[in-house]
Amino acid sequence: MKQIIIDITEEGEVKIETRGFTGKSCVEESRFLKELLGKELARQLTAAYYQVDGKTCVKKHLPLCG
Repeated sequence: MKQIIIDITEEGEVKIETRGFTGKSCVEESRFLKELLGKELARQLTAAYYQVDGKTCVKKHLPLCG
């Protein structure tokens, strides 16, 4: 089941969590909340964000300098 959970702290900070989404659909489906609430201060992506067709795909980047 797909869910968007909204948590508002006592300080007024709004945290949005998505469950049941895979790939970039979580960001797309919750975009309307970001537009309503304003500036995004931080983003923490889960393993589900990197899933494509049920498989986890992670691209690794190698440092080229230093």
